[in-house]
Amino acid sequence: MCGIVGFVNEETIENKNKNIKAMMDRIIHRGPNSSGQYVDDSVALGFRRLSIIDIEAGNQPMYSPDGNVVLIFNGEIYNFLGLKEKLEEKGHTFLTHSDTEVLLHAYLEYGEKVVDHLRGMFGFAVWDKREKKLFIARDHFGIKPVYYGRFGDTFMFASEIKAFLDNEKFVKELNKEALKPYLTFQYSVLNETFFKGVFKLDPGHTLVYKNGEIEINQYYEFSFKQDENSTEEYWLNTLEGTMKESVASHKISDVKVGGFLSGGVDSSYITNILRPNKTFSVGFEQVGFNEVTDAKALSEILGIENKCKMIGPDEYMEVLPKVQYYSDEPHANLSAVALFFLSALAAKEVTVVLSGEGADEMFAGYDLYVDSDFTKKYRKLSPNFRGKMKKIAEKMPNIKGKQFFIRNGGTVEDSFIGQAKIFDEDDVDNYITEDYRKSISIPEIVGPYYDKAQEYDELTKKQYLDFHLWQPYDILLKADKMTMAHSLELRVPFLDKKVWELARRIPSKYKVNRGVGKYILRKSALKMLPEEWAKRKKKGFMVPFIHWIREKKYCEKVRNIFNKPFTKEFFDVYMLNKLLDEHFDGEKNNGRKIYTILAFLIWYEVYFIDNEQLQ
Repeated sequence: MCGIVGFVNEETIENKNKNIKAMMDRIIHRGPNSSGQYVDDSVALGFRRLSIIDIEAGNQPMYSPDGNVVLIFNGEIYNFLGLKEKLEEKGHTFLTHSDTEVLLHAYLEYGEKVVDHLRGMFGFAVWDKREKKLFIARDHFGIKPVYYGRFGDTFMFASEIKAFLDNEKFVKELNKEALKPYLTFQYSVLNETFFKGVFKLDPGHTLVYKNGEIEINQYYEFSFKQDENSTEEYWLNTLEGTMKESVASHKISDVKVGGFLSGGVDSSYITNILRPNKTFSVGFEQVGFNEVTDAKALSEILGIENKCKMIGPDEYMEVLPKVQYYSDEPHANLSAVALFFLSALAAKEVTVVLSGEGADEMFAGYDLYVDSDFTKKYRKLSPNFRGKMKKIAEKMPNIKGKQFFIRNGGTVEDSFIGQAKIFDEDDVDNYITEDYRKSISIPEIVGPYYDKAQEYDELTKKQYLDFHLWQPYDILLKADKMTMAHSLELRVPFLDKKVWELARRIPSKYKVNRGVGKYILRKSALKMLPEEWAKRKKKGFMVPFIHWIREKKYCEKVRNIFNKPFTKEFFDVYMLNKLLDEHFDGEKNNGRKIYTILAFLIWYEVYFIDNEQLQ
C-alpha cells in the first residue's frame, strides 16, 4: 500500500518538480520506504511506497516497455498471479514479481476496461503520453481513497486531500454546504468534500482527464439478486470455501502479516482462517468497555500471541487533533480513535493486518437491520395509523419509545439514512448559523440510491444504501486513514469481489433469522469457533466518551473548545453549552451530538487556524 499524487498543467518542469515533491512529502506516512516521480511538460506524478510485495523490484512510477505509459498505484491486486498468466499467454513479458507490473501490462492490453479484470483494493493513475490522457480508477468497494479537483489551469489528484495543501495552485476554502449534512450523518457525505472544489472519486468509478475536460464513468454497480432455491447447507458450505480462498489471497505478502482482533465474530472468523503469528487488540479503562479479555482468550485458544493496549481518557482526548488531521475531513465515528491506537500498536510488529470490516454490510449484522417481533407486527399496521403515531411522537419530548414510532412511522426510505443519525435534519438549524443552513437535503442525498433499490425488500434496501454511503465514507475511510497514519496496510477479506458475488445471492432469511443478524455467517462460524464467539452480539469499538464527559475535567476540555472565538462562525455557542450542560447533568444523553460538533471544530482548527499544528 502506498500513496499517489499528481497534477496536470503547463507550468515549468522546475515548478512541477517542486510542487510534486511537496505533495509527496505531505503523505510520507503512506509510504515511508521510498518515493518516485515522473515529470514532463504536461504532467507530474508522485508516489510514496510502503513495500509489501517484491520489495526489491516493485518501485514506481512504472513504465511500459516503450516508455509511453506511466503508472502509479496504491493498493493490492489479489488476482495478479492469474492475470499475469493470461497476459503472458497474450505475449506480455515481465521483469518483476510485483502486482504493479501486472496492472501496467493489463492496462496496455485492455485499456480503460482494465478495471473489469481486477480483484483487489486500488486507487491508481495512468499517464498515456500518446494521447496526453490521464486515467484514474478507484476500486469497487472504495477501500482505497482517491480525491481530485481543478484549480485554475491545474487538475490535481491524490490519495489524501492534505497533499493538495502543498501545491501552489491549490486554493484552500471551506465548502459551507458540507457542514449541515455532516451533523446528521457524522461523516462527510457529499461528493464535494469539506474543501471547496475537491471531490471524491466514488467507488467503482474511473476518471479521464484529457484536453482540459473531466469525464467520469461508473464501471461497477452493486446489485442484489437473491437465490431462493438453494438450501441453508449450500450457503454454509459455499461461504466457508469462499472466505478461506479470500483470506488466502489477502495474505500474500513478502512482509509480516498480523490480524486485528476484537471480541466479535467478524475479526474472530478472519483470525481463525488466517492464523497469524500475532493479533492486536485495544480496550478502554472503563468498566464495560474492554474487549481485550475476550480477544486474549480467543488468541490463547487458537495458539496465537495477542498484543493489547488499554486506552485512558487523557490520551484519547489528547490525540483527537491527530485523528482529525489524518482523516482529511471531520469524522465523528468514535471508534476511529480506537483504531488509531490499534494501528500504532500493530505497526510496531507488522506491516500488514487483516480485519473484519465489511461483514456487517455484506451479511446484515447491524442492529438497525434486525426488526424485533414487536416491530414486525407494528409495521404490519396500516401506513395511515403509523404515520399519525409518527407525527405525535415527533412533538413529544425525548422519552423512551419516541424514536421507535418515528423510525417505524413510514417506509424505510422515510426513516433509514444509514447506521448513524446524529441530529435530525430539522433540528440542525437550531445549532448552526444562517450562512451554513443552505445545503442539499437528506432526501436528495439518499433518494437516488433508494430509487435504484425499489425492487428490493426492506432489509436489502438498507444494505444497498449502506454499501454506497456508510461503508465507503465512514467505515472504510477511517480504516484506511487511521492505519496509513502509521504506515500500516489494512486488508479486508470480507470486501472481496468473490465474496460479494456470493453474498448478493444469499436470501434475506439467511441474513437475518429469528432476530439474529449475520445469521449465515454465525452458523458458519460455529463450525470453526467456540459457540460464545460465534453467537456474540455485535458491539463494535465501544468507546466511553459519553461517560468521560460527565466528569468535570473532560467536560471542561470540550467546553473550552466550544467557547473558542472561531466557533461562533458556525454555531450558536449558547446552544452548544446547553447541549453540554444537559449531558453533564444527566438530563439527556447528548454524547454523540457533542462529539460530532467537537470533531468538526477540532478539524477546522487544525486545517484552517493552527498552521503550526498542520505542519
